[in-house]
Order: sequence, then structure tokens, then C-alpha cells
Amino acid sequence: MEIPVVIIGAGQAGLAMSRCLTDRSVEHVVLERGTVAHAWRTERWDSLRLLTPNWMSRLPGHRYDGDDPDGYMSAAETAGFLESYGRSFAAPVRAHTTVTAVLPTPDGSLVETDQGPWRCRSVVLATGAAGAPHVPAVSAALPAAIRQITTLEYRNPDQLGAGGVLVVGASASGVQIADELRRAGRAVTIAAGEHIRLPRTYRGRDIHWWMDAIGQLDERYDQVDDLSRARRLPSLQLVGTIERRTLDLNALAAAGVQVTGRLVGVSRGRAQFSGSLANLVASADLKLHRLLDRIDEHVAAYGFKEEVGAPDRPEPTRIAPAPTEIELSRFSTVVWATGYRPRYPRLDASVFDRRGRIRHDGGVVEAPGMYVLGLPFLRRRKSSFIDGVGPDAHDLCAHLVRRLSRRQAA
Repeated sequence: MEIPVVIIGAGQAGLAMSRCLTDRSVEHVVLERGTVAHAWRTERWDSLRLLTPNWMSRLPGHRYDGDDPDGYMSAAETAGFLESYGRSFAAPVRAHTTVTAVLPTPDGSLVETDQGPWRCRSVVLATGAAGAPHVPAVSAALPAAIRQITTLEYRNPDQLGAGGVLVVGASASGVQIADELRRAGRAVTIAAGEHIRLPRTYRGRDIHWWMDAIGQLDERYDQVDDLSRARRLPSLQLVGTIERRTLDLNALAAAGVQVTGRLVGVSRGRAQFSGSLANLVASADLKLHRLLDRIDEHVAAYGFKEEVGAPDRPEPTRIAPAPTEIELSRFSTVVWATGYRPRYPRLDASVFDRRGRIRHDGGVVEAPGMYVLGLPFLRRRKSSFIDGVGPDAHDLCAHLVRRLSRRQAA
């Protein structure tokens, strides 16, 4: 089959690009290994909800229009939202089509799939940032008796056998799973590395409302000093709940979760943890207050103090002295909440850097006619949010159409 554009992935990023191309009357196809929103249906734990409020579920030509704009959609509701989006413009999705390779050709790319090949001028990699879990090498040193699962495999507390649980990683997934396990009566230890602490609400508004209002979420990739670091930052310590509660290390410790530093090794039947937790906590608190200072300055500058609540700063993080070693016999399960890596089909080696990351400039890959969409801070700080893939898709679609026009004219 020949077609101008192939999009790989029918999640929010792939559908956003499909809508942009549809609006410009560019023929294309969306190839999806499962069905629309496959990852939302099959790779999320049961209680998961979006970290962003529903009103932020905005895509090109489509937005949340339910009766709970300040709530947080579940994974199933998010999948339904994306399905409805795809139907709204008859997205040309080819479901149950697994892409195995994308190979360069003289005039574009050859996209190989288990349903046959496609030739195209441009290809958009929209498989997202959470393709495969990252599990540290220290996992190999754990005894076979300890069950190891990743956040993509975790579903609920009943899935785990009896015994204590070590959750490794204290970003969004780690703190939520640790909290759920503790509420289910499990003995939980969480190993925390670098993290970003935020309150769920501040001065009566959701923290994302403030980040949107002050323009932080729209900060562009060409406006930051250290883009590589900005793209590696951990996800926010947040949870979407009806009561809009804050979930951070203070909340976990108060609930009875033992907090330690980063897991660094295993030796003589003991898990070993870094002693740098106090420094990481202090750094997270400092960055939190910088953001809240910026919000307070925004309120003062625009004169709407009467419309929002008074400043309600969170208490400093207070953690009991953390052990640097714990007997492994205390744990029956380790949950790896240590982040993800994008998962791509086989690509030409030239598009990757020495660390295996795809080389691109704001989503324009260093390969003619290839684009990537849905990665953290791709073009904006909100690029990996549902609310962020739309603006990125508009930008990349414009670049793609210009390139197709030049090729056609030539």
C-alpha cells in the first residue's frame, strides 16, 4: 500500500495528528497494535485516574463536555473519551496492526507490519513515552523468592501475595501505588529518589489551573536552559481523587508508609538505600515554594486576590531518619515504579543517540520525513499531557505539510 503519511499509534497523540491531517485534507492511515486507546485499556492499574482535571482534556476539535469538569477521568473513561474523539472525525485507524520496522527509502519510508507493508512520504511515531518500563540493573540481584512487577503489570492490592511490599520510585505512579497498598493494610516501604512535590490544590484552585494560568505549561522547548534535563524530570507527585487530596511523602509517612532513600544495591540479604534522602526532600520543597511564589506574584500582579483563597502553603516535608539497609526478608514483592522508556518499532540506528534516545528537534526527527509526538517536553512543558499533544500536533502537521508540498512541487 502507498499513502502520503503513516501514523503509528492510536492514542491521544496519534489521533491528534490524524485530526490535524484530516483538517488539511492530507491522506493518511493510523496503524494501531490493538484498538484505539489500547494502552489506557490494558496497561493501567484499576484505580488509576488522570493527574489533570477533566477540563484539561482538550484535543484538536474536541474537548471534555461532561458534568464533572473538575474531576479526574479514570483510565476506562479516558479510553472512552479517545474513542469518541476518533469517531468524531472518522479517524482512519487500522486496528490490530503491529508495526515491526520503519525503513528509509529514497522517497520516504517503508513501514513493515504483520498485515503487510506501507510506503509513505512521511511517518509519525506516536507510540508515547510509556512504552516499556525501565527496571534498574539492581533487580537482577534480588532473590527469586521476591516477586517483581512493574507499574504496567500492577492492577490492585489483591494481585499481590501476602507480605511486605517495597515500592521503588516516588513519582506519580510510585506514590499512588504505595498509598493504595497501605490503605489495603499492607506493610509498605517506598524508596524515593528525585521527585517533584506539589499540592493538589493551592488557594482554592487545582495546581494545574495555576500552572496553566501562569503560562508554565506552555513554556516552549527552545526557551529553557537545560532541555535535556527538563525532558528527564520525574512525573509530579499527584493523585486524582474526589476529595482532591494531596499525596506526597508527608501523607505517605503519616499513613504508615516507611520512606527510604533511593535503592542502590543488594548485599548479604539486605536492600541498601542511599543516604541522600534529606537533600532530595529539601530540593523538592525549595522548588515547590518557588512555584507557589510565582503563583502568588501572578495573583498580586493581576489583582484577583478576592477571587481565590488565601495562601495555604504545605508543611515542610518531615521524614523520620531513613534506614540505609533493610532485611530483604521483610518483602515478598517489589514494585518497580522507576519510569518508562519509549517503545518504537525497528528504526534505522542513525536516528538514535548513544543512550538510545531518538534524536529530534521539537519532534522533527533527524531522518527525512520522520516525526515523533507525545514525548515529555517535546515542544512544550505540557507535551505529554492530553492537553499538550494538540498544540504540538498542529506545529508538526504544518511542518509535515510544507515538506510534502515541497516534494510534490519538486
